[in-house]
Amino acid sequence: MGVEFESSKWEPTLSLYGFIIMCCFSSIALFPRFFNKSLSLSPFADQSLSPTSHRYFLFLYSLASAMEGVWSVYGDFEFVYSGTSKEQILFSLILGFGSSLLLAPLLAFLFDSIGGHNKACLVFCVLHLFVGIWKRIVPQSHPCVWLLTLSSSLATGIFSFAFEAWIVLENENQGYRLRALTNTFWLMTFIESASLIGSQVLVNWLLASDVDTGIASSSTATIFIAIIGIFCVTKGWKQTPHSAPVKDRRWMSYINIFSDKRILLLGFAHACLQFSIAIFWILWAPTLVADGREVHLGLIYPCLMGARMLGSTVCPWLFCASSSLRIEDCLVYTFTVMGLALSIVAYDYQEIGVLVSLFCLFHAGVGLIIPSLARLRTM
Repeated sequence: MGVEFESSKWEPTLSLYGFIIMCCFSSIALFPRFFNKSLSLSPFADQSLSPTSHRYFLFLYSLASAMEGVWSVYGDFEFVYSGTSKEQILFSLILGFGSSLLLAPLLAFLFDSIGGHNKACLVFCVLHLFVGIWKRIVPQSHPCVWLLTLSSSLATGIFSFAFEAWIVLENENQGYRLRALTNTFWLMTFIESASLIGSQVLVNWLLASDVDTGIASSSTATIFIAIIGIFCVTKGWKQTPHSAPVKDRRWMSYINIFSDKRILLLGFAHACLQFSIAIFWILWAPTLVADGREVHLGLIYPCLMGARMLGSTVCPWLFCASSSLRIEDCLVYTFTVMGLALSIVAYDYQEIGVLVSLFCLFHAGVGLIIPSLARLRTM
């Protein structure tokens, strides 16, 4: 007589989603009540940029985050589903990430020298438009499929610097306000995480009925969002021109970067953070499904992004005028906690609930560190 084992997939409870949402909105709503009301959470207060310009920028940033999130949902599934060989997938990934590693820093210097960070955002939207159109009209098994990975990787590299540099440049040219810029940084992290959750919901909804139709519909959605982004960049908010000549700006950039060791250390810290995040996204799913455990990964992803949103809302509490905590001290404590959380995972496999809690703690630290590093880069 055979013995049947009943298998069940682990998934987060609805109370966990509700807890994260309540913590996020409580952190945002209670901050003005505990501190001086002049320390508003709004990035539109106490600054030279108009509220309309900042809302326009945050809307454009949410569109860009959604475009990035649509392709991040698939991973390598689309290549495998279309029958692409492992050699082609490996070559495409190496080419894409390698080109992003080499060309993205050069593009950052280029756009900073010519003062065209709005042009960098335009290139970002055009690259996503190209990828969406290609996927609609060219089969995935085409020999030049590496162009998709190359374009997507370059777009991701541009996304990492273009929008932040644009908003910093606008604040410098129209009247610098550090507190308002800090509020904008944590709002960008908050909106990016929310857009990633929204893009995942959209793609999963499109894939629910039929995979082929869902992939095509996702490409159409990306094309539509990219067209809106191009229109917003070209016809909407214009970048304020530089007051210094191009050669002077290029020379000042070289001096500021290579003569100040603090900038080099800051860049190294940011590189370590991005490296750890990349390693995490490679290993988190295999870690959860180890030993044959069944998990609803699609339901855990919103928890991680929600924890990142919660971490970003902690920034105004720590960096308000009445707080004595320095940014450097905050980064030391946060990096230490994140390292300890992942060390527990690396030491031994835990229960799924414990793993998810540790992963959420790691992403809450990411949500706190990203705007903190952005603020340090502007000080």
